[in-house]
Amino acid sequence: MKKGLNYLPIKLVTLLIIFVFCNHSLSAQSYNEILGRPTESTITISILSSQSIEVYWEYATVSGLYSLTTPVATVLKDIPFEFDFTSLLPDTKYYYRTRYRIIGSVATFSSGAEHTFRTQRAKGSTFSFTLEADEHLYDKKGVRSLYQICLANQAADNPDFMLSLGDIFGDDHYPTTITSSQMDLLHKDYRQYLGQICHSVPFYVCLGNHEGEFAYYLAQNPPNNIAVYATLSRKFYYPNPYPNNFYSGNKDVEPYGMGNPENYYAWTWGDALFVVLDAYRDQCDTSAKPTNWNWSLGLPQYTWLKNTLESSTAKYKFVFAHHVRGQGRGGITNAKLFEWGGYEQNGTTWGFTKNRPGWAKPIHQLFVDNGVNIFFQGHDHLFAHEVLDGVTYQEVPMPSDSTYEIGMLANSSAYVSDTLGGSGHLKVTVAPEDVKVDFVRAYLPADEVSGTHHNREVAFSYSVGGSPETGMNESIDSRTINIYPNPAKDQLIVSLPEGTGDFRIRLTNMVGQIMLESNTENIDLSSLKRGIYLLNLYSQKYNLNKKIIIQ
Repeated sequence: MKKGLNYLPIKLVTLLIIFVFCNHSLSAQSYNEILGRPTESTITISILSSQSIEVYWEYATVSGLYSLTTPVATVLKDIPFEFDFTSLLPDTKYYYRTRYRIIGSVATFSSGAEHTFRTQRAKGSTFSFTLEADEHLYDKKGVRSLYQICLANQAADNPDFMLSLGDIFGDDHYPTTITSSQMDLLHKDYRQYLGQICHSVPFYVCLGNHEGEFAYYLAQNPPNNIAVYATLSRKFYYPNPYPNNFYSGNKDVEPYGMGNPENYYAWTWGDALFVVLDAYRDQCDTSAKPTNWNWSLGLPQYTWLKNTLESSTAKYKFVFAHHVRGQGRGGITNAKLFEWGGYEQNGTTWGFTKNRPGWAKPIHQLFVDNGVNIFFQGHDHLFAHEVLDGVTYQEVPMPSDSTYEIGMLANSSAYVSDTLGGSGHLKVTVAPEDVKVDFVRAYLPADEVSGTHHNREVAFSYSVGGSPETGMNESIDSRTINIYPNPAKDQLIVSLPEGTGDFRIRLTNMVGQIMLESNTENIDLSSLKRGIYLLNLYSQKYNLNKKIIIQ
C-alpha cells in the first residue's frame, strides 16, 4: 500500500486516511494466530493483535461453507487470547476464518483468509509432520529472511503439525542480568514469523539449553530469574500441551504463576507415538551446565518416559529432545554413556547400577526394548543421521543459517556417519508401510543463481520400519551393500547384490556440493581432494547414504 500511495494525489491520500479512521476498521490485518494442542476433538488457537479487537471464528468441514460459529470475544492489544474449538469430529479436516473489528466500531466484521486444521488421525492413516531446531534469531546466527523461506517450505509440505527442538526463544548468554521484559520480547518476536504458517500448522515447543529454563536458574533468587521469566513468557505466547485425557506429561504445578510447566509430554497420532522430553528442568545437581552423571532427566520424568513407552501399542515411536544428555556434542557417541547409555566415559566400564540405584535401565536401552524408531535432537546445527542398536539418532538442522556450514565446521567431528551442512527442515512422512525422513534444504534466492542448489531440494532421504521388499530399511541396505576401502585413496569399489538393476552413485562434499556422479561399481577418486564426502546410492530397490573418507 505504501508504494501505491506514492502515486496518488495528496488530496486523495488524505481522504483515504480520514475514511479509514472514521470507520474504525483495521487498515490491514494486524493480528497473528498460532494453533496448538490438537486432539481428537479439540484444538487451541492463540490470537495476538496489535489493536484491541472483537473477534469470532467461523468454521466447517467444507471450504467456504462456514456452518459453525464461535461466540464473540474481546482481544486486548498485545495480550494473547486463547480459544478452544471443541466438539470436533475425529480425523477430520476443518476450514476456518477469523472475523474481527476494532472495539467500539459499528462497522461489520472484516474477514481473515481461510485457514485449516486437522484433528487426530486414525490408525492406518498417512500423514506428515515437520521439524526445525536452533533458530537462533536472537543472537544473529539465524538469518530472518532465510528462516521465513524455511517456514514457507514447511507450509508447502502441508504437515499436520510442526515441532521446534529448542534454542528458539531464549537467550541465556546473560542469565543473571536479562530482564522479564527482555524475555517477553524474545518470545513475542517469533509470533510474526510462526504466525505465517502456524494458523494452519499446529506448533509444539521442545525446550533447548538457551531457553534458560534450568533447574539451576529456577533456584536463583526466585521469582526474579531467567527461568521463571522464560516459562511465563513461553506459556503466555504459545499453547503447549499439558496432561489431560489426550496428552500425558508433567503434572507438577510450579509457583510464581508458572503453574504446569508444559515442558514434557506425549500423544498418539495415527500409527505413531510422539514423546517430547525436557533435558533441563529436572537435572539432579546445582550446576548450570551439568555433565556426565551430574546430568539427569530426573527420576519423575524418567519414570514417565518408561511407562509411556512400555504402555504404548503404537506401530512407530518417536522421541524428541534438544540433545542427548542436554549439552555436549554428537549423537550415538553420547548415547552409550552415563544415564543415557550406562557406561563411564571410557565406554567400557559399567556405571549405571552405581550411579542410578533403583532405576530399571539406561535411556537408550529403554528405546531398544520398546521399539523406538527415531530419536530426534537439535543443538549441533547440522544434519546428521546415525544408527545404534536399530535406533536411528537424527540431528535436526538449523532453518536459518545463511552460511550453510555453522554446524559442519563446529560439530561434524562429533558424529560417525551421514553428516551434511545446509539450512532447512525435516519432513517426516508416516505411512502404514514405513516412515520416510527427508532433509529439505532452504536457500536464499542469491544462493540459487549458480544452479548448483535449489530451494526445497531434498539433500538426504531414508526410510525406517519398512518391509525387506521395499529396499529402504537401512539395516538391510547396510548388510547387502559393501563399499570399500574406506578410507579410500584413488579408487572406491561398491559391491552390489545381484538383481540391483540400474543405479546411480553421487558423492557430495560436506556443504552439499555434488563432486562426482557414477553408474559403475568402480569409482575413480583421483580427481577429488582429501576429505570427508557423503556417498548416496539410489536405484529402484535401494537408497543408501554413507560417509566416505578420502585420504
